Amino acid sequence: MVLQASGAYSDSQIDSIFRRRAENPGMGLCEAVVKFGGVKEKDFLSAVGKVLGLEVVSLEERQPDADAITAIPPSAVNQYGVLPFRKDDTTLTIASSDPFDFKAADGLRLLSGLRVKSVLAPKEEIEKAIKKYYGVGADAIEKMIDDGRYSVDDDIGAMTKIDVNEMGEEASIVRFVNQIIAEADREGATDIHIEPQETELRIRYRIDGMLHKVDVPPQLNRLKSAIISRIKVMANLDIAEKRLPMDGRIGIRIAGQDIDIRVSTMPAAYGESISLRLLAKSGNFVKMQDLGFNDRDFHVVEKIIHRPNGIFLVTGPTGSGKSTSLYSFLSEVNTIDVRIMTAEDPIEYHMAGINQVQMQADIGMNFARALRAFLRQDPDIIMVGEIRDRETAEIAINASLTGHMVFSTLHTNDAAGAFPRLIDMGVEPFLIASAVAGVMGQRLCRRLCPKCKREVPIDMKYYNLAYPPAKQTVFEPVGCDNCARSGYKGRRALFEVLEVDEDIEGAIVRRENATQIRNMSLAKGMKTLREDGWAKVFAGVTSVKEVMRVTEET
Repeated sequence: MVLQASGAYSDSQIDSIFRRRAENPGMGLCEAVVKFGGVKEKDFLSAVGKVLGLEVVSLEERQPDADAITAIPPSAVNQYGVLPFRKDDTTLTIASSDPFDFKAADGLRLLSGLRVKSVLAPKEEIEKAIKKYYGVGADAIEKMIDDGRYSVDDDIGAMTKIDVNEMGEEASIVRFVNQIIAEADREGATDIHIEPQETELRIRYRIDGMLHKVDVPPQLNRLKSAIISRIKVMANLDIAEKRLPMDGRIGIRIAGQDIDIRVSTMPAAYGESISLRLLAKSGNFVKMQDLGFNDRDFHVVEKIIHRPNGIFLVTGPTGSGKSTSLYSFLSEVNTIDVRIMTAEDPIEYHMAGINQVQMQADIGMNFARALRAFLRQDPDIIMVGEIRDRETAEIAINASLTGHMVFSTLHTNDAAGAFPRLIDMGVEPFLIASAVAGVMGQRLCRRLCPKCKREVPIDMKYYNLAYPPAKQTVFEPVGCDNCARSGYKGRRALFEVLEVDEDIEGAIVRRENATQIRNMSLAKGMKTLREDGWAKVFAGVTSVKEVMRVTEET
């Protein structure tokens, strides 16, 4: 027996593998060995390869032949889970993770008319290679191209007239769009951008704040109208309207989790550009102690959010993690004896125990109107998604002055810039000084991959520090399988927390500029975004380049 001959397993282990495999009908032998045998897949393939005389290859280091890739259609590649690797006049060599899968070899022999040989490669590497060389959803695209209803005008690459309703519901299009969304969720993407270009339909995922192009079949451009129409059907948008921007929502379920997708369309030169924002409707909220505060900022924020009244503002650009921080604060103060009401556009996460209200501008339900209504609802804590205008700002301030704690966001570059921004909206400085308890500036930087980051000597030319660094080394990104070769995995927030005291109140009333207020706060112990970034660099959390990318020089 091959498993015995490999020397990697005892007789009792082999008996256990076969017994447990029998309890899981449909599970392949190799899958069972890896899952129940207690060995890594690469080690198993190496041992079996020696017994069977099969070569073990790394698909990350070696590329398949172009002739081999085109020899097998995407549908067969996805069906059998193998990658065509080499091809000559008589033989097709495939990369397989299961040397005992004779069904795949027989099927490909009949399909190609060639003798089929195998080399071994890990299943994960094969799946990545299939996406790379054939593109995401290649089998669905192949079926659409083969369908006679989808003809193409050779001059402009546009689809001929077909029944759009029928097209939107066609099974292959549905499957392709679902694959694109599911793959984005697996990769941890926050956004999907579908962008018609002159010669291609470009699809990009935003992962950890950075855009990454998705490998898709080259013929996808021929089907862009069908794909865009399918997404509009899912979002309940008018598929006949292609001249105006539109917004919609899609609710789907992926791997047992409800996902809310915000859809935005925009007419562009070569067709409608579509952006999808993926939001988990519910989940485990980040605890305040896990956000990444330094000791000083943590204690200041904790003191502010437990005040009986006042306004706490979180500032930063779109996508800087403001909502995550606000939900963390709400989770911290969400107790049975506290009534919390939120006005959001949209409701990004559903939290048990609080009253969340969705804004609807088309019927006049905006932040200002919601805030006025909240004051008649006997709340203790109010969260306003964003202060956008004078009316909302004044109602929020009046709410704080009448005994409510108010959380909100504001779009400014740093914490100190919140005060001039509110004054520019037309709010009186003495009201701002009386109401605002603190402002937190925030940015997101990518975290170094813990499995491949590399320690290097520090280069002090980058740093403007008032104190010597605790270490003489920092870490830099390298890239490995765990982080998709980017060197980064996940994100961490950088903070600057400005607490309003009597001196800051006086500066606000005197209408001093943001720089003066900022300098006063620095003298009282506030750390800037970049200083907080350097602390995380020295702690091995992120890299020098990341901090310089997301923060301004101080």
